[in-house]
Amino acid sequence: MTSKYVRQLTGWSLILGSLLVNIPYALLISNFDYPDILRAPVDQILRQFAAGGSGLIYIWLAFAWVGLPLLFASIMLKRLPEFAGAALSETASTIGVIGFVMQVIGLLRWVFVVPIIAQSYLDPLASAATKASLATMFQVVHQYGGVVLGEHIGQLFMIIWMLLLSAIIYRSASFPKWLAWLGWLAAFIYSLAQTELLATVLPTIPVIDWTGLVGSLLWLAWMTSLGIMILRQKNAINEVFHARIN
Repeated sequence: MTSKYVRQLTGWSLILGSLLVNIPYALLISNFDYPDILRAPVDQILRQFAAGGSGLIYIWLAFAWVGLPLLFASIMLKRLPEFAGAALSETASTIGVIGFVMQVIGLLRWVFVVPIIAQSYLDPLASAATKASLATMFQVVHQYGGVVLGEHIGQLFMIIWMLLLSAIIYRSASFPKWLAWLGWLAAFIYSLAQTELLATVLPTIPVIDWTGLVGSLLWLAWMTSLGIMILRQKNAINEVFHARIN
């Protein structure tokens, strides 16, 4: 694979992945009251989930995998000349892959685990004791698969990935400095959203409600901008090449 195609695939993967993630996210907002539903009582979550039917499961499945181009981009970035010589490039790539995988694992609980719990919980023949056991089971799965793996480890590793790449971008003459500052700002705001996760077990921790949404939007904006800059860099290299041969 030539460097030209690596650049094109990396740039477009960042842009496409960032845009695609918004589609199931918007559908979950309109069909499942996401993300507020995540902290609702168990009975409300399971009933609302069951009411969404198979369509809601497909949305969660899409949400888990539409970001796959971002995984590809995080691996391919280290092959670009702007990142290949950086000491942090390999580390950033590994951390980015781990973050993506953790988020996918967390999201897939809604596809393969929650439907079974919801079906059993809403069974008219289920006793009160059975429902109580299922509610506890859901809380454990929800807390471990969602909060621990997806939201804590997954998001935290993606934040570190963004911090490392922004450091490389800041030192590179190929990118504008504002792109690095945008990455650092997004990482800082997104990291504040971790307090909301800790508040699930430590209620006294102060939480800034808007940091999760704003941080994730800035993260997507940063990746889209990075993709555009990578593609523009390709055009700049082509212009230099043609200028030399002419």
